[in-house]
Amino acid sequence: MTSIVRGIYYLKHNRAQFCDSIVKNFFCWLPDKLYLSLRYRFQMGHWINWKNPTTFTEKLQWLKIYDYKPEYTKMVDKLAVKDYVASKIGKKYIIPTLSVWDKVENIDWDSLPSQFVLKTTHGGGGCGVVICYDRAHFDRDKAIKKLQISMQSNVGQSYREKPYLSVPRKIFAEKFMEESKVGDSSNKYELLDYKFFCFNGKVKFFKIDFDRFVEHHANYYSTNCELLSFGESGLEPKPDADIKIPDNIQEMIELAGKLSKSIPFVRVDFYNVNGSVFFGELTFYPASGMIPWTPNEADFEIGKYLRIK
Repeated sequence: MTSIVRGIYYLKHNRAQFCDSIVKNFFCWLPDKLYLSLRYRFQMGHWINWKNPTTFTEKLQWLKIYDYKPEYTKMVDKLAVKDYVASKIGKKYIIPTLSVWDKVENIDWDSLPSQFVLKTTHGGGGCGVVICYDRAHFDRDKAIKKLQISMQSNVGQSYREKPYLSVPRKIFAEKFMEESKVGDSSNKYELLDYKFFCFNGKVKFFKIDFDRFVEHHANYYSTNCELLSFGESGLEPKPDADIKIPDNIQEMIELAGKLSKSIPFVRVDFYNVNGSVFFGELTFYPASGMIPWTPNEADFEIGKYLRIK
Protein backbone atom coordinates (compact mmCIF):
# COMPACT_ATOMS: atom_id res chain seq x y z
CA MET A 1 0.00 0.00 0.00
CA THR A 2 1.54 3.31 -1.11
CA SER A 3 1.65 6.33 1.19
CA ILE A 4 -1.08 8.06 -0.85
CA VAL A 5 -3.42 5.05 -0.85
CA ARG A 6 -2.79 4.51 2.85
CA GLY A 7 -3.55 8.18 3.50
CA ILE A 8 -6.88 7.99 1.64
CA TYR A 9 -7.84 4.86 3.57
CA TYR A 10 -7.06 6.51 6.91
CA LEU A 11 -8.94 9.67 5.90
CA LYS A 12 -12.08 7.58 5.34
CA HIS A 13 -11.75 5.23 8.31
CA ASN A 14 -9.50 6.83 10.92
CA ARG A 15 -8.89 10.59 10.98
CA ALA A 16 -6.22 10.35 13.69
CA GLN A 17 -4.23 7.86 11.62
CA PHE A 18 -4.63 10.10 8.60
CA CYS A 19 -3.22 13.08 10.51
CA ASP A 20 -0.37 10.94 11.80
CA SER A 21 0.40 9.81 8.25
CA ILE A 22 0.51 13.44 7.09
CA VAL A 23 2.99 14.35 9.85
CA LYS A 24 5.16 11.31 9.09
CA ASN A 25 5.31 11.82 5.33
CA PHE A 26 5.25 15.60 4.94
CA PHE A 27 6.47 17.14 8.20
CA CYS A 28 9.53 15.06 9.00
CA TRP A 29 11.54 18.30 8.96
CA LEU A 30 9.94 19.45 12.20
CA PRO A 31 12.09 19.66 15.38
CA ASP A 32 12.18 16.36 17.27
CA LYS A 33 10.01 17.36 20.22
CA LEU A 34 7.28 18.93 18.10
CA TYR A 35 7.33 16.02 15.65
CA LEU A 36 7.04 13.44 18.45
CA SER A 37 4.36 15.50 20.19
CA LEU A 38 2.18 15.49 17.09
CA ARG A 39 2.66 11.80 16.29
CA TYR A 40 2.04 10.84 19.91
CA ARG A 41 -1.12 12.95 20.01
CA PHE A 42 -2.57 11.32 16.91
CA GLN A 43 -1.61 7.77 17.89
CA MET A 44 -2.25 7.91 21.64
CA GLY A 45 -5.08 10.43 21.84
CA HIS A 46 -3.45 12.97 24.18
CA TRP A 47 -0.46 15.27 24.35
CA ILE A 48 2.89 14.41 25.94
CA ASN A 49 3.57 16.09 29.26
CA TRP A 50 7.23 16.95 28.58
CA LYS A 51 7.71 18.78 31.89
CA ASN A 52 6.40 15.96 34.03
CA PRO A 53 5.97 12.74 32.05
CA THR A 54 4.27 10.04 34.12
CA THR A 55 3.23 7.22 31.81
CA PHE A 56 5.58 4.63 30.34
CA THR A 57 4.90 5.74 26.78
CA GLU A 58 5.47 9.42 27.64
CA LYS A 59 8.76 8.60 29.32
CA LEU A 60 9.93 6.63 26.28
CA GLN A 61 9.49 9.80 24.20
CA TRP A 62 11.44 11.72 26.86
CA LEU A 63 14.28 9.18 26.62
CA LYS A 64 14.43 9.63 22.84
CA ILE A 65 15.21 13.31 23.35
CA TYR A 66 17.31 13.34 26.52
CA ASP A 67 18.97 9.94 26.96
CA TYR A 68 20.82 9.24 23.72
CA LYS A 69 24.30 7.72 24.13
CA PRO A 70 26.64 6.75 21.26
CA GLU A 71 26.97 3.16 22.55
CA TYR A 72 23.24 2.68 22.04
CA THR A 73 23.87 2.53 18.28
CA LYS A 74 25.90 -0.67 18.59
CA MET A 75 23.27 -2.10 20.89
CA VAL A 76 20.45 -1.71 18.33
CA ASP A 77 22.60 -2.84 15.40
CA LYS A 78 21.34 -6.41 15.01
CA LEU A 79 24.74 -7.62 13.81
CA ALA A 80 27.18 -5.56 15.90
CA VAL A 81 25.18 -6.24 19.07
CA LYS A 82 26.24 -9.88 18.93
CA ASP A 83 29.83 -8.98 19.87
CA TYR A 84 28.55 -6.64 22.58
CA VAL A 85 26.32 -9.30 24.11
CA ALA A 86 29.01 -12.00 23.83
CA SER A 87 31.38 -9.77 25.80
CA LYS A 88 28.78 -9.40 28.56
CA ILE A 89 27.33 -12.89 28.93
CA GLY A 90 29.28 -15.21 26.63
CA LYS A 91 29.33 -16.50 23.03
CA LYS A 92 27.18 -19.53 23.73
CA TYR A 93 24.09 -17.31 23.76
CA ILE A 94 24.67 -15.95 20.24
CA ILE A 95 22.88 -17.29 17.16
CA PRO A 96 25.56 -18.05 14.52
CA THR A 97 25.91 -15.62 11.63
CA LEU A 98 26.28 -17.31 8.23
CA SER A 99 27.07 -14.42 5.86
CA VAL A 100 26.98 -10.62 5.59
CA TRP A 101 26.30 -8.43 2.53
CA ASP A 102 26.28 -4.68 1.91
CA LYS A 103 23.47 -4.77 -0.66
CA VAL A 104 20.46 -6.95 -1.36
CA GLU A 105 21.69 -7.65 -4.88
CA ASN A 106 24.93 -9.06 -3.44
CA ILE A 107 23.22 -11.86 -1.51
CA ASP A 108 24.69 -15.23 -2.52
CA TRP A 109 21.50 -17.27 -2.44
CA ASP A 110 23.20 -20.48 -3.56
CA SER A 111 25.50 -20.44 -0.53
CA LEU A 112 22.60 -20.51 1.93
CA PRO A 113 21.33 -23.72 3.55
CA SER A 114 17.83 -25.14 3.08
CA GLN A 115 16.60 -23.13 6.09
CA PHE A 116 17.88 -19.70 7.13
CA VAL A 117 16.93 -16.25 8.43
CA LEU A 118 17.84 -12.94 6.76
CA LYS A 119 17.86 -9.66 8.66
CA THR A 120 18.78 -6.06 8.02
CA THR A 121 21.03 -4.54 10.65
CA HIS A 122 18.83 -1.49 11.25
CA GLY A 123 15.34 -2.95 10.83
CA GLY A 124 12.75 -2.45 13.55
CA GLY A 125 9.49 -4.19 14.36
CA GLY A 126 10.29 -7.21 12.22
CA CYS A 127 10.16 -5.23 8.97
CA GLY A 128 13.66 -6.35 7.99
CA VAL A 129 13.32 -10.07 8.74
CA VAL A 130 12.89 -12.83 6.16
CA ILE A 131 12.53 -16.45 7.27
CA CYS A 132 13.14 -19.35 4.89
CA TYR A 133 11.50 -22.51 6.21
CA ASP A 134 12.18 -24.53 3.06
CA ARG A 135 14.13 -23.37 0.00
CA ALA A 136 11.96 -25.56 -2.23
CA HIS A 137 8.98 -23.30 -1.47
CA PHE A 138 10.83 -20.03 -0.83
CA ASP A 139 9.62 -16.91 -2.66
CA ARG A 140 12.93 -15.19 -3.40
CA ASP A 141 11.36 -12.25 -5.25
CA LYS A 142 9.11 -11.48 -2.29
CA ALA A 143 12.08 -11.70 0.07
CA ILE A 144 14.16 -9.38 -2.11
CA LYS A 145 11.35 -6.80 -2.21
CA LYS A 146 10.92 -6.89 1.57
CA LEU A 147 14.66 -6.49 2.19
CA GLN A 148 14.92 -3.63 -0.31
CA ILE A 149 12.09 -1.79 1.43
CA SER A 150 13.80 -2.33 4.78
CA MET A 151 17.16 -1.10 3.46
CA GLN A 152 15.48 2.12 2.34
CA SER A 153 13.51 2.64 5.55
CA ASN A 154 14.64 5.00 8.27
CA VAL A 155 13.23 4.08 11.68
CA GLY A 156 15.53 6.56 13.35
CA GLN A 157 14.02 9.40 11.34
CA SER A 158 10.36 8.38 11.25
CA TYR A 159 10.14 7.86 15.03
CA ARG A 160 13.15 9.93 16.12
CA GLU A 161 14.95 6.88 17.51
CA LYS A 162 18.46 8.31 17.37
CA PRO A 163 20.40 5.08 18.01
CA TYR A 164 19.27 3.77 14.61
CA LEU A 165 20.46 6.79 12.64
CA SER A 166 24.11 5.71 12.55
CA VAL A 167 23.66 1.95 12.14
CA PRO A 168 25.56 0.75 9.01
CA ARG A 169 23.00 -0.78 6.68
CA LYS A 170 23.78 -4.39 5.87
CA ILE A 171 21.98 -7.69 5.37
CA PHE A 172 23.09 -10.81 7.20
CA ALA A 173 22.06 -14.45 7.30
CA GLU A 174 21.58 -16.35 10.54
CA LYS A 175 21.21 -20.00 11.38
CA PHE A 176 17.56 -21.09 11.40
CA MET A 177 16.49 -21.88 14.96
CA GLU A 178 13.60 -24.28 15.44
CA GLU A 179 11.53 -25.36 18.43
CA SER A 180 8.79 -27.94 18.61
CA LYS A 181 5.10 -26.94 18.43
CA VAL A 182 4.09 -24.23 20.91
CA GLY A 183 0.93 -22.47 22.06
CA ASP A 184 -2.30 -23.00 20.17
CA SER A 185 -0.61 -22.73 16.79
CA SER A 186 -0.45 -25.59 14.33
CA ASN A 187 2.65 -24.02 12.79
CA LYS A 188 5.52 -26.17 13.96
CA TYR A 189 8.04 -23.47 13.08
CA GLU A 190 6.81 -20.85 15.54
CA LEU A 191 9.68 -19.97 17.85
CA LEU A 192 8.65 -18.11 20.97
CA ASP A 193 10.73 -15.20 22.10
CA TYR A 194 10.73 -13.93 25.66
CA LYS A 195 10.83 -10.15 25.99
CA PHE A 196 12.08 -8.83 29.33
CA PHE A 197 11.23 -5.27 30.36
CA CYS A 198 14.26 -4.04 32.27
CA PHE A 199 14.60 -0.89 34.34
CA ASN A 200 18.12 0.00 35.51
CA GLY A 201 19.22 -3.62 35.42
CA LYS A 202 16.10 -5.08 37.05
CA VAL A 203 13.52 -7.15 35.20
CA LYS A 204 10.02 -6.13 36.27
CA PHE A 205 7.98 -8.35 33.94
CA PHE A 206 8.22 -10.19 30.65
CA LYS A 207 6.14 -10.74 27.54
CA ILE A 208 5.53 -13.78 25.37
CA ASP A 209 4.18 -13.35 21.83
CA PHE A 210 2.50 -16.40 20.32
CA ASP A 211 0.35 -17.60 17.43
CA ARG A 212 1.82 -14.86 15.23
CA PHE A 213 0.83 -16.69 12.05
CA VAL A 214 -2.74 -17.39 13.18
CA GLU A 215 -4.18 -14.76 15.53
CA HIS A 216 -1.37 -12.85 17.21
CA HIS A 217 -1.62 -12.53 20.99
CA ALA A 218 0.77 -11.57 23.78
CA ASN A 219 0.69 -12.48 27.46
CA TYR A 220 2.59 -10.62 30.18
CA TYR A 221 4.04 -12.31 33.25
CA SER A 222 5.65 -11.27 36.52
CA THR A 223 9.16 -12.47 37.34
CA ASN A 224 7.39 -15.15 39.41
CA CYS A 225 5.72 -16.32 36.19
CA GLU A 226 2.27 -15.15 37.23
CA LEU A 227 0.00 -14.04 34.38
CA LEU A 228 -0.56 -10.27 34.52
CA SER A 229 -3.83 -8.58 33.67
CA PHE A 230 -2.57 -5.93 31.24
CA GLY A 231 -1.58 -5.95 27.59
CA GLU A 232 -1.16 -3.90 24.44
CA SER A 233 -3.94 -2.61 22.27
CA GLY A 234 -4.32 -5.01 19.36
CA LEU A 235 -2.39 -7.77 21.14
CA GLU A 236 -4.81 -8.63 23.90
CA PRO A 237 -3.79 -11.28 26.45
CA LYS A 238 -5.13 -14.80 26.10
CA PRO A 239 -5.21 -16.27 29.61
CA ASP A 240 -6.32 -19.73 28.47
CA ALA A 241 -3.51 -20.12 25.93
CA ASP A 242 -1.44 -23.27 26.28
CA ILE A 243 1.84 -21.51 27.07
CA LYS A 244 4.39 -23.36 29.16
CA ILE A 245 6.96 -21.19 30.90
CA PRO A 246 10.36 -22.78 30.21
CA ASP A 247 12.45 -24.21 33.01
CA ASN A 248 15.30 -21.81 32.17
CA ILE A 249 13.23 -18.63 32.60
CA GLN A 250 15.23 -17.59 35.67
CA GLU A 251 18.44 -17.89 33.65
CA MET A 252 16.95 -15.51 31.08
CA ILE A 253 15.91 -13.08 33.81
CA GLU A 254 19.44 -13.09 35.24
CA LEU A 255 21.01 -12.55 31.81
CA ALA A 256 18.57 -9.74 31.00
CA GLY A 257 19.56 -8.01 34.23
CA LYS A 258 23.24 -8.16 33.26
CA LEU A 259 22.62 -6.73 29.80
CA SER A 260 20.43 -3.91 31.07
CA LYS A 261 22.65 -2.74 33.92
CA SER A 262 22.83 1.08 34.26
CA ILE A 263 20.30 1.64 31.46
CA PRO A 264 17.08 3.50 32.41
CA PHE A 265 15.03 1.17 30.25
CA VAL A 266 15.71 -1.50 27.66
CA ARG A 267 13.82 -4.57 26.56
CA VAL A 268 16.00 -7.67 26.29
CA ASP A 269 14.75 -10.51 24.09
CA PHE A 270 15.76 -14.17 24.26
CA TYR A 271 14.77 -17.41 22.55
CA ASN A 272 14.50 -20.77 24.23
CA VAL A 273 15.54 -23.45 21.76
CA ASN A 274 15.10 -26.94 23.15
CA GLY A 275 16.32 -25.89 26.57
CA SER A 276 19.12 -23.57 25.41
CA VAL A 277 18.94 -19.77 25.68
CA PHE A 278 19.81 -17.59 22.68
CA PHE A 279 19.93 -13.81 22.49
CA GLY A 280 17.43 -12.03 20.24
CA GLU A 281 17.78 -8.26 20.37
CA LEU A 282 17.81 -5.12 22.52
CA THR A 283 14.98 -2.61 22.13
CA PHE A 284 15.02 0.83 23.74
CA TYR A 285 11.58 1.96 22.57
CA PRO A 286 9.10 -0.94 22.16
CA ALA A 287 6.55 -0.03 19.47
CA SER A 288 8.29 3.36 19.62
CA GLY A 289 6.25 4.07 22.75
CA MET A 290 3.17 4.76 20.65
CA ILE A 291 0.91 1.77 21.27
CA PRO A 292 -1.81 2.17 23.94
CA TRP A 293 -1.80 -0.22 26.88
CA THR A 294 -4.94 -1.94 28.10
CA PRO A 295 -6.26 -0.99 30.51
CA ASN A 296 -5.06 2.61 30.25
CA GLU A 297 -3.95 2.55 33.88
CA ALA A 298 -1.23 0.05 32.98
CA ASP A 299 0.67 2.76 31.10
CA PHE A 300 0.80 4.83 34.30
CA GLU A 301 1.72 1.89 36.55
CA ILE A 302 4.55 0.73 34.29
CA GLY A 303 5.74 4.32 34.09
CA LYS A 304 6.49 4.20 37.83
CA TYR A 305 9.32 1.74 37.13
CA LEU A 306 11.04 4.13 34.74
CA ARG A 307 12.89 6.82 36.64
CA ILE A 308 14.13 9.74 34.60
CA LYS A 309 16.26 12.67 35.71
